[in-house]
Amino acid sequence: MSDEEIQTMTRPEAVRTAAHEPLPASPHVAPTWLGPVLIVGIVLAALNLRPAITSLGALFEETRTGLHMSGTVAGLITSVPALCFAVFGVTAPRLSRRFGPAAVVCAGMAAVAAGLLIRPFADSAAAFLAASALSLAGIALTNVLLPVIVKRWFPDRVGTMTGLYSMALAAGTSLAAAATVPLTSALGGSWRAGLLVWAVLAAAAVLPWLPIAAASRRERAAAPAAAVREDKRPSVVRSRTAWALACYFGLQATGAYVTMGWLPQIFRDAGVSASTAGVLLAVTMVMGVPLAFVIPRLAGRMRHQGPIAVTLSLFGFAGYLGLYLAPAAGAWAWALLLGISNCAFPLVITMIGLRAKSPAGVVKLSAFAQSTGYLISIPGPLVIGALYQHSGGWDLPLALMAALLVPQLVLGVLAGRDRTIEDECGMRD
Repeated sequence: MSDEEIQTMTRPEAVRTAAHEPLPASPHVAPTWLGPVLIVGIVLAALNLRPAITSLGALFEETRTGLHMSGTVAGLITSVPALCFAVFGVTAPRLSRRFGPAAVVCAGMAAVAAGLLIRPFADSAAAFLAASALSLAGIALTNVLLPVIVKRWFPDRVGTMTGLYSMALAAGTSLAAAATVPLTSALGGSWRAGLLVWAVLAAAAVLPWLPIAAASRRERAAAPAAAVREDKRPSVVRSRTAWALACYFGLQATGAYVTMGWLPQIFRDAGVSASTAGVLLAVTMVMGVPLAFVIPRLAGRMRHQGPIAVTLSLFGFAGYLGLYLAPAAGAWAWALLLGISNCAFPLVITMIGLRAKSPAGVVKLSAFAQSTGYLISIPGPLVIGALYQHSGGWDLPLALMAALLVPQLVLGVLAGRDRTIEDECGMRD
């Protein structure tokens, strides 16, 4: 990000409010420090949106043994993230209207830190699950509200800021997956210590949101009329674009969860060593770091984001075809192709910010698209596992994943059209 862009984004008038939202009669000028602190807060929050999940994945076998989990309980824990994202994400709009999005993100980060701090000390599977759910609830709220924060305080840099936090999210995902096991070894080999270390990063993310939430609270108190207007939000369920975004979100999440959960096994069944299969998964995940910054910036400059959705789906087709025909011979190429295809996540997050005119619209659209999308994604990894077990191979599962890219492509084109939910629902600015 250039110095000029940072200066533009942090000007008080740019930080103060979103486009399409009228100023109150007595405008409250944001302090000059708010813009830079917001950028730091957004990056730190995004870094903490996945380590609670991927750090556990790296130590799942040790955690299962240590807590004497049954296979059923272990399966429940693997399905909890998407369920929590769907259930708790629905509450984000109401909490945002009541307390303001900045205060809710601050509380969400505190919940993430508290859950990560508590769960290593759990002495039963039930207590571990409850602590994990606390962290996941905080992640769900932050998932929904970060696009709102971007739309409200950086209305003319939606693509750039979405790219920045999408890149941070991808970096946090990869970092936790790659570093948890070495950190555990360095801390004496205890899985509890390996999980506990990520509470430090989450606690650091709370700090910048404390002054941001305080400044936001003062602004809301100084402009009550704006808060009233913000409550006049569109009914998202009547918008075709909202449904296209929700279904697109669900299908891309399905692909991402299947890749994270099953790609190493696909390579191992093809004769690739376990260590190499793990590195190949890391390569797939790392691809999201640079592309998560590039794609939202490109999407933000386009009137129609459909061509990007089509391109990403085509990369996915190529990756699944390669896994079908020559999984071991071209393993590195297929890992790269699927890594590019999985960058549909930063694209859909960017489109959520572009398909609504105001922060009020974005918060409702973000909650609807993400909650509905995560519900859609829950059966995917389970179905793929059942097909794999039933057929004894990967031909049917790979064919299904490739087939799901067809509706994902179509929905991406529909969601990428230059229109807003306010226009579709007949709402005035």
